[in-house]
Amino acid sequence: MPAARTRPVAEGLFRQEGGETRLIGSRCRGCGALYFPQAPSCRNPSCLDKRVEAELLPALGILYSYTVQAYRPPPLFWDDAWQPYAIGLVEIAEGLRVMGMLSGCPLDAIRIGMPVRLATRGLYEESGAMVETYIFVPAGQDEGLR
Repeated sequence: MPAARTRPVAEGLFRQEGGETRLIGSRCRGCGALYFPQAPSCRNPSCLDKRVEAELLPALGILYSYTVQAYRPPPLFWDDAWQPYAIGLVEIAEGLRVMGMLSGCPLDAIRIGMPVRLATRGLYEESGAMVETYIFVPAGQDEGLR
């Protein structure tokens, strides 16, 4: 049976290679500032070289903060199987913090400081393809997620 087609919820957000999901960020060639999502140029006002290059970000991070949402996500992240969910702020590299949905553990088991890793999850089907977003799951947990 052929694998189901998938596509990211937004182009240029993440890449999947060799069974691993990585966010695509930008790094300034001048000052080294790191951004996510990708930035068209460096936003550091004291930087003289505004050119940025795409950079794959680490797949592992530490949960810095989180909140539980009890309302349906906005249309870009619509989920056919919606229920209350957690959104976390995850420190992934050089002080860069990325917001994303948390999955893979009960809401009352989420703890600030827990190690997490990047994965993907299907949101809904559109034109014969599963639309996916990135999520964070407890590190070391394999639920069949990528």
